[in-house]
Amino acid sequence: MSPHNSTPSFQQTVRVEAADIDLMGHVNNIVYLRWVQEVATSHWQSLASPEDQQQILWVVARHEIDYKHPALLGDEVLLETWVGIVKGLMFERHTEIRRATDRQILAVTRTLWIPVDSQTKKPKRLSPTSRALFSVESAPV
Repeated sequence: MSPHNSTPSFQQTVRVEAADIDLMGHVNNIVYLRWVQEVATSHWQSLASPEDQQQILWVVARHEIDYKHPALLGDEVLLETWVGIVKGLMFERHTEIRRATDRQILAVTRTLWIPVDSQTKKPKRLSPTSRALFSVESAPV
C-alpha cells in the first residue's frame, strides 16, 4: 500500500550505476526522472490488458520532484509508485524514491500523465476498467 492512502502501490528496485553519477558525485537529476518513468511503465505493464498495452501510450504533461537526499554509487534504491486522481485525461501518479538499506527518502514526485492512442498519438480515453485501475477517484473536469 502507498504510504499516503489506501491505494495499492507498485515497487521495483534499481542499483545506482556509474553512468548515473554526475560531477557532484551523486545520482544526476535526470536519472531520478528516468526511474519515475520506468516504474510507472512497469506498473502499467503489470496491470493493463495486452490490448490496452498495444493501443495506449503515456506521455508526461508535468513532473514535480522534491529532492531530499542524494543517492550514491552502489546504492540499492526502492521505487514505489501509486496512482492518484484523474481529471479528464490527466492521470496523477506519485512516486517515492528511497534508499533500500535504511528506507531514507531520496526524492518524492508527482507526475501528470496523458494516455494517447499508439497509432494516432492523440489523447485517448481509457476503458472504464483501466481507468479504475489507474486512478483512485475522478475529480470534476
